[in-house]
Amino acid sequence: MNTEYGECLKKGRIREFSRGKEIAPAELQAAELDLKRAEKTFNDNDFKWTMVQLYYSMFHTARALLYHKNLREHSHYCLIQAIRCLYVEENKLPFFFVEALNEGFNQSEPEFLISCMDRHKDWAVIVCLVGGGQEINTGEAGISEWVRALNKSFPDWRIYISPKLHDSEYGTEELLNEIKKRKNVFYNQELHLAVSMRSFRAENLSLLVKQMLDLREKEAKETYNKLKDKYPIVLTRDLSRAKKWLRLQARGTERYGIVVSSQAQRLKPHAIDVKSPMDPIHWFLDGKEDVRSSYYLEDVATEFHVQGLELDWACVTWDADFRYTDKGWQHMSFCGDRWNNINKAERKMYLKNAYRVLLTRARQGMVIVVPEGDSYDRTRKADYYDSTYDYLKGIGLNIL
Repeated sequence: MNTEYGECLKKGRIREFSRGKEIAPAELQAAELDLKRAEKTFNDNDFKWTMVQLYYSMFHTARALLYHKNLREHSHYCLIQAIRCLYVEENKLPFFFVEALNEGFNQSEPEFLISCMDRHKDWAVIVCLVGGGQEINTGEAGISEWVRALNKSFPDWRIYISPKLHDSEYGTEELLNEIKKRKNVFYNQELHLAVSMRSFRAENLSLLVKQMLDLREKEAKETYNKLKDKYPIVLTRDLSRAKKWLRLQARGTERYGIVVSSQAQRLKPHAIDVKSPMDPIHWFLDGKEDVRSSYYLEDVATEFHVQGLELDWACVTWDADFRYTDKGWQHMSFCGDRWNNINKAERKMYLKNAYRVLLTRARQGMVIVVPEGDSYDRTRKADYYDSTYDYLKGIGLNIL
């Protein structure tokens, strides 16, 4: 198994799909239909659109091959890696199929979507609801990619945009300066949706998490004091105590579960293994009697499983991959038998955003667990965890 495909499996971008073989023929029919449409478009001398249709014919073919294995992709990149590993490396397909799939579509998703709407002869409108700090994986670029696509390929489009996109999590400072040079840019305060509707108890939760992650401790204290009576956030070093707290808080069918970073590889002593496969469908939907459900507090979900979804109550278990230090956050990745520094700015952003996602999943309240270290385990030294615990405690979080 190649490394890239293994990463896709670990991050849940390739998952088991029991109905795969059943619906694979429908994907092949879609591929054939796109191929016929491409032939007609080619005869009409619309060569750019022909390339798009040919690409989607290849895409549906590749998806049918994956379905035949009872697997399903949640990423174009991982679909390509799966075909490479399961078919090309097994000599069941020529290598140029993957190369064509990889090279045949060189537009970003925003650029492609805008190009589709740009084909209208009169007018078109695209409404983009894009959050900040939600990019957690390669290929995700947030609002900056929309701005970049407009600057690169669509100079005549009008842009209506919020003037409040200068915060660090949006990553648009340079691009926003660029669009000042173009015509037809309109700024409107009402386009900035500043209040999160995820947590009905605390509309300022996202602000608190931002301040915590940006190390604005004084501001975080003030925000926490405003919301703590409506939205409980407690801190502990004992996972068992955290589980008990969750069960006591939830009423009726209110859902709770444990969420962790996908890089949290040294929580195994606490019976948390991020590499252990979990089924998000069972985890989110099954009842308290099913051991695969979130209620059982055995299987855990990572940022890749919970992004865009919600729990009523969450237990965020913090590992040594994201450590507080006097110089700022230390970003780490566990490989082999040791923690290694993450040096690439992009990967640092993904890790910070992973914790942003985890800390904003609960609608009604959460418990944060920063476990004790172990002097006998050099991968779980006390100072890997203590400084993070002390930082969160210093913000004023109630100790459980």
